[in-house]
Amino acid sequence: MALEFCPSHPAKLTRLLQCLVAVLFSSVFAAGSAAPPYLNSPISSGQPHHLLIQPSTCPVREKNRNCSEKISKVCQLRCAFEFFDANFFNDTKVVETAKNAVEFNLPIFKANRKLVAEENGGLHNPSYLIFKSNWIHENAVIASKKFSYPLFTGIQKPKNEEDMAFMSVLELGELIRTKQITSHELTCIFLRRLKRYNHVLESVVTFTDVLAFKQAKEADELLAKGEYLGPLHGIPYGLKDIIAVPGYKTTWGSRSFKDQVLNIEAWVYKRLRSAGAVLVAKLVTGSLAYDDIWFGGRTRNPWNIEEFSTGSSAGPAASTSAGMVPFAIGSETAGSISYPAARCGVTALRPTFGAVGRTGVMSISESLDKLGPFCRSAADCSIVQDAIRGKDPDDLSSRDIPLDDPFSVDIKAITVGYTDDAEMEVVEVLKAKGVNVVLFKLNYTVDSVQGILNFTMDVDMLAHFDEWQRRGQDDVYEAQDQWPTELRRARLIPAVDYIQAQRARGKLIREVQESFTVDAFIGNATDWERVCLGNLVGLPVVVVPTGFKNISDPPSGGTRRRTTVTTGIYARPGQDHIALALAMAYQSVTDHHKQRPPIDNLGPNDTILDPPAVINPRRSFFL
Repeated sequence: MALEFCPSHPAKLTRLLQCLVAVLFSSVFAAGSAAPPYLNSPISSGQPHHLLIQPSTCPVREKNRNCSEKISKVCQLRCAFEFFDANFFNDTKVVETAKNAVEFNLPIFKANRKLVAEENGGLHNPSYLIFKSNWIHENAVIASKKFSYPLFTGIQKPKNEEDMAFMSVLELGELIRTKQITSHELTCIFLRRLKRYNHVLESVVTFTDVLAFKQAKEADELLAKGEYLGPLHGIPYGLKDIIAVPGYKTTWGSRSFKDQVLNIEAWVYKRLRSAGAVLVAKLVTGSLAYDDIWFGGRTRNPWNIEEFSTGSSAGPAASTSAGMVPFAIGSETAGSISYPAARCGVTALRPTFGAVGRTGVMSISESLDKLGPFCRSAADCSIVQDAIRGKDPDDLSSRDIPLDDPFSVDIKAITVGYTDDAEMEVVEVLKAKGVNVVLFKLNYTVDSVQGILNFTMDVDMLAHFDEWQRRGQDDVYEAQDQWPTELRRARLIPAVDYIQAQRARGKLIREVQESFTVDAFIGNATDWERVCLGNLVGLPVVVVPTGFKNISDPPSGGTRRRTTVTTGIYARPGQDHIALALAMAYQSVTDHHKQRPPIDNLGPNDTILDPPAVINPRRSFFL
């Protein structure tokens, strides 16, 4: 029945319709909070619910602005159904829906929330709807061995700390192994740098001095006994502050949780500790892992401190770029490894989904969240990834992925595609090294890739922060046009359309798998469509620095600030070693990844305003 021709109904039916409208919005508004303009009382106040839709506030299409003057209470209910694209029931079914929603749905909503949703962050009670990105049948999976690292023999300790701060993990590891420096000394160097530059970059949430010196002492004592744990033995590093470490705050970058201490030992932290690494800092995450704004400020890009780092792994990217840590662990749901790595000019790996366990890590989406390393080089990424990968018994999505040794891959035996937005220097270098390179395009028919990711991420995030929203804590969120807006909208995504999005995601995965006819491909690392696709499918990518260009609108006297240029090397799920091997081959004959940002010396005629003159546009979905 068309909206304009809806007949009137008796008072009893009107009362049912009023109840259903209340139910529809009970999931949106917390107890005692302000109701929408067409509800005149709090939904959960315990008082009768009266529907007041005024012609000026009726939430329907413009042609129906005066619907309340023409139609009955049933049609007013249809106004609400418009939000769900579900205004197709006849009047009898509307009445039935009202009765069932009040008597059946609402008690189940409340019961389930009480069971699993009273704690925020998704640290407990994970969903049993498990996503697996692997393109290999489970019975074909064979556990892989540890990588065979190259030895940097003949490495000598630099004379100054600045040079040491920009050495690779492999080089620093050799200095420790040969006892040219102790872990304690190295920890002191990086803690000094963290404290020196943090006031400029705003990339550190918590310094972990006491823990760092304890772990450094243990590393030095083990080495004195002749026990060497490998290339991460005694190496300082930082963790994104969504990763829990007992005894220290895990703030999730949010003023709502800035004093939170979780008595949880994150899986990735345990893996690094067992490898002998030394935690020196909890690094900035954007608030609730959204972009680079957090309760303490906004993290800057070391290559151009007048702009910001983008992405919620802002602290790991900026701190690694500035030589404040040799490596750091960040996370990505939808771009927060790719974007800040590209902006800050560091090498980073977004691994195959499920490669790294996430126990003790704030969850946005169980089928999208990934942890990965920010490093100086692809070789360092390989070393760190080897230490943190593997099955986490408490993470239902994690698994042992049979990676080959990236240091042993024969790149001449593989075929690499390049897209029309690839950095051609990378293509030419790999071609010169004997790689078979071909022009490539990833074909698929799914035209709602970005929307699928948006639905998946936002609904999952809302499930993990349901209580946070219900208590009105989104009102004090650091950037009101980010999570608060998106999670309110997510309340109006029906379960059936969330499932349809996952079915469309499955179609996308099948099409990408069929189209992925090369072993790897080179392409833009920050194209938004490709970021969404890669995260939905679970593709690994290595972000590789490929050069620099002048900043826009430089000062008349010149500046040393630069805009970094990067590319991505993508592989099939479970083939991270191929992307890493290609990145290492490229970096073996180039030095873009070895350059140092000008945070100490911008140039004789360059000054930065405070606040900066450059205001970056809002970055959506960099999570």
